[in-house]
Amino acid sequence: MFLSNLVSNCKAICLLFALLAMGCSPDKAPVVVGESPAVESRYPAIASRQEKSRRTPVAAETPNLWTRGGDDWPGFLGISRDGKSAETGLNWDWSNSGPPLVWSRPLTGGYGIGSTAAGRFYQFDGDGRQARLVCLNAETGQLLWEFEYAMEYKDRYGFDNGPRCSPIVDGGRVYIYGVEGMLHCLNALTGEEIWVVDTATKYGVVTNFFGVGSSPIVYEDLLIVMVGGSTANTAKLPSDLLDDVEPNGCAIVAFHKLTGEERYRTGNDLASYASPVIATIQDKPTGLAFCRSGLLAFDPKSGAEAWSFPWRARKFESASASTPVVSGDRALITESYGPGGVLLDLSGEQPIPIWQDENIRKQRLSCHWCTPIIVDGFAYACHGEKINDAELRCVELATGEVKWKDSGFGRCTLSYVDGHLVGLNDYGLMFVIRADPEHVQLVARFEPPNRDQAFTGPCYAAPIISHGLLYVRDANHLYCFDLRKP
Repeated sequence: MFLSNLVSNCKAICLLFALLAMGCSPDKAPVVVGESPAVESRYPAIASRQEKSRRTPVAAETPNLWTRGGDDWPGFLGISRDGKSAETGLNWDWSNSGPPLVWSRPLTGGYGIGSTAAGRFYQFDGDGRQARLVCLNAETGQLLWEFEYAMEYKDRYGFDNGPRCSPIVDGGRVYIYGVEGMLHCLNALTGEEIWVVDTATKYGVVTNFFGVGSSPIVYEDLLIVMVGGSTANTAKLPSDLLDDVEPNGCAIVAFHKLTGEERYRTGNDLASYASPVIATIQDKPTGLAFCRSGLLAFDPKSGAEAWSFPWRARKFESASASTPVVSGDRALITESYGPGGVLLDLSGEQPIPIWQDENIRKQRLSCHWCTPIIVDGFAYACHGEKINDAELRCVELATGEVKWKDSGFGRCTLSYVDGHLVGLNDYGLMFVIRADPEHVQLVARFEPPNRDQAFTGPCYAAPIISHGLLYVRDANHLYCFDLRKP
């Protein structure tokens, strides 16, 4: 959303597709710009900027710049937050030169990839001191506007200090969630600031291993955010004492998407790096959030908690970054630090495991930060935590049977389109395979042949397919390729 990461060195082998949240104070409303001294002290010009933006009308829909047909990709993992595009008729005959490059753009830092809406590409980037959202013409890469704010973040394990989350575009507004916890709402057409909430200050979040990395999601008039606040007496603890931090009911916070006012908070847990999803289960909308301790189910409209299912490794430096995947009345969650994967039956009042990993050496699906793609009852995903033991797997969802596995693709992320899985591994190999449960069918692969075009690792974000264009990011650049048939 995240869209969005990992760690494979030292004891910090966690992950970098992350959300962090910061502390909760049950008797106070959320910070709304212009009303909070804490926010004002950090952003002295916010009030005047917001007053100006309130005078600028926000269009219900921004004018469409697309000149081609297709679907938008307005947030992390696409329209349905499942990593799947409905587009068809694309070109997979890449030969050795790969798909045609349309445009590219340098990046300043971060791990998250952008989002598309109305012919615009929104990319959130930064370097630990300055965060920037740029709005580009999605077809040409032309800069339309940019929004910047001063921020302060230093990764405790020496990884990149930029944002991890994808922008969320909805109804003429775009939302960004910074690695340090700043939540902004901007005018999608002009980039003017509408509101901002400092979740780190407001909710007392103790910094998780790699900052904030769980992309928010829009539901009706709400922006639903994984925050993970802590009690006042533990909010000042350092992150290396994360297990001593006491949550205070702010695992999930819902804000009014137009004003930034808090509408509800739910879940007594800390944040993870998995992004929340909303699905219809037993004919009811259900929010699912894979938090630090396990899976939380809640009513996305009211915040009423339905149940929680514990699922977390025992080791301190463990984290969940793979977003829950829903198929009918079943949900798949998976992590790579201990318990592995579990398929839950959600048709009753409480979740019931259909199958679950128990032996750490014989796990069916243990995803580090890759979110599985479900196609025709089979889950495709990267299994394994470290680079050397990662392999691409196909698992029958109903039984947990591993249909095939292949270690030749490295540690990777996937997106689905037109019967194919488009993958990018963390050192820059882009590949396409058919979504076939019987065996691996490699359709195309591409490693840019020259230094000017070569992907530079780490590459943690899953590719985006929108309106016949393929968007890929590495550590330093954003690339746009053309997948249309000649």
